Amino acid sequence: MLRAGAGLVAGGALAAGCGSGPDTPPAAETSASAPTADTSGRPTATARTARTARTAPAPRAYAGQPAQITHGPRTRPQVALTFHGQGDPHFAESLLSTAEQRGARLTVLAVGTWLDEHPTLARRILDGGHDLGNHTQRHVAVNAMAEAEARREITDCAERLKRLTGSIGTWFRPSRSPTASPLVAGLARAAGYPHVLSYDVDSLDYTRPGADAVTRKVMAEVRAGSVVSLHFGYPDTVAALPAVLHELDRRRLRAVTTTELLS
Repeated sequence: MLRAGAGLVAGGALAAGCGSGPDTPPAAETSASAPTADTSGRPTATARTARTARTAPAPRAYAGQPAQITHGPRTRPQVALTFHGQGDPHFAESLLSTAEQRGARLTVLAVGTWLDEHPTLARRILDGGHDLGNHTQRHVAVNAMAEAEARREITDCAERLKRLTGSIGTWFRPSRSPTASPLVAGLARAAGYPHVLSYDVDSLDYTRPGADAVTRKVMAEVRAGSVVSLHFGYPDTVAALPAVLHELDRRRLRAVTTTELLS
């Protein structure tokens, strides 16, 4: 049984929001190519699925939901685990694979410069059945920027997503803040994102408190409909995810995409 305790989380006094992922350049990515055709020359099921999945759905408006969403319905046993997409791509691969092996689906809010460095990850995320969205181009304090600069942060990332996936992504989340300023929320709407995706559970994994503390923090606060903030760039998060998913399963809570959570 996990014991709740926010005081167990080191760095809990830090401001809630995005942590800055590791800046160390990762090793060059390699990928094994799966067969794309059977002996008759027809595309395999894997190839057909991947080809279809590489086009991300467009953002949609959810009736009855506020402009800035912090959680979904409290009446269904579902939660959304949302990840700020940047940092070591090997951590990202591990988290995605762990989720998929356990039947969970994630929501990834990707940083544009991260997509520039690791463009294959956009398709990898979608091919796994996960949501993919916009977390600004450079992961700077977008709420503090002038209008023209803030607009570029949103639209530059949206352009990367569209080039890689055929869509600007399903969600927008501001960088360096859990919520968007009125200006940034308006710019996001103008760019095609009807809602800003915030959260009601902050894992504080970016404070590097250790995997056990990340798990305790999440499980102390999560409930039906929760949107949880996590990050790709930290080994604590990689180590914590199996325990988080195990505890969610024990509580009969399914980890689904944010799109499913709100549908």
